[in-house]
Amino acid sequence: MAARTTEPAGTHEAPVPQRLLAVATRLFAERGYDRTSVQEIVEAAGVTKGALYHYFGSKDDLLHEVYARMLRLQQQRLDAVAASDAPVEERLRAAAADVVVTTIENLDDAMIFFRSMHQLSPEKYKQVRAERRRYHERFRALVEEGQRTGVFSTATPADLVVDYHFGSVHHLSTWYRADGPLTPQQVADHLADLLLRALRP
Repeated sequence: MAARTTEPAGTHEAPVPQRLLAVATRLFAERGYDRTSVQEIVEAAGVTKGALYHYFGSKDDLLHEVYARMLRLQQQRLDAVAASDAPVEERLRAAAADVVVTTIENLDDAMIFFRSMHQLSPEKYKQVRAERRRYHERFRALVEEGQRTGVFSTATPADLVVDYHFGSVHHLSTWYRADGPLTPQQVADHLADLLLRALRP
């Protein structure tokens, strides 16, 4: 992924927490979490260390929030899709496409997380795993609903179906390029269609 040389538009007009997160995300993506210092973050954000520690107790808190904000967005959207009255096949396809689009739209966040998750404190690592598990369980429930009602094949266990799709999602940051031949929505549609074909009775 090409390193950015400028801050995201409007960074220095943004509230301090958002400014710190934007700068930390850029630096973590460019240099890596372990090679980015708190001093570099506050200098790039134009704030003091005191300001950072007012909003985030540590660099570890920043790393956690980089991922947590994306997961919160994805969880809210999945909950809305799953709770709708649409047929289960439509709900699963929408959920499968949405997680691809939102991951691509937050590709730096996803890359940082999968590259640096192991550097979280044990407590935050456990918390993130629990948050991710909740998302996966809600997604898996759609697969299980379709299997239970005969809409989807039961030949493959729901857990494997979910792992198959999210394995593709987790690799997006290694190959997707904004200047490539496919838009985020086109990638999402292809991967969602692959999932639905795998579940066809």
